Amino acid sequence: MSSVSLQIRILDKEYQVNCQPDEREALERSAQLLNEKMEEIRGGSHIIGLERIAVMAALNLANDLIRAEQSSQQHSLASDLLQSMDSKLNSALADLTN
Repeated sequence: MSSVSLQIRILDKEYQVNCQPDEREALERSAQLLNEKMEEIRGGSHIIGLERIAVMAALNLANDLIRAEQSSQQHSLASDLLQSMDSKLNSALADLTN
């Protein structure tokens, strides 16, 4: 599959990147999210310089990802526990009806 060229804009700068056609939408959303985070940092802090803003945005996004993964793991553990309890209750009910 051939790659497509895509222009993205982050903090008033244009970047040309290549991606697979089926990854284009995700890349555009990623660039938009990164731009929003960097704009937020630039507007809400005293951090100066594109590199420092980019590092802070990367740290914020990585932290968001880690928290989402932890939340997903907690939901998975809770789901497993509920399934186990459901199985035990169904077994107990079956024993009572016999």
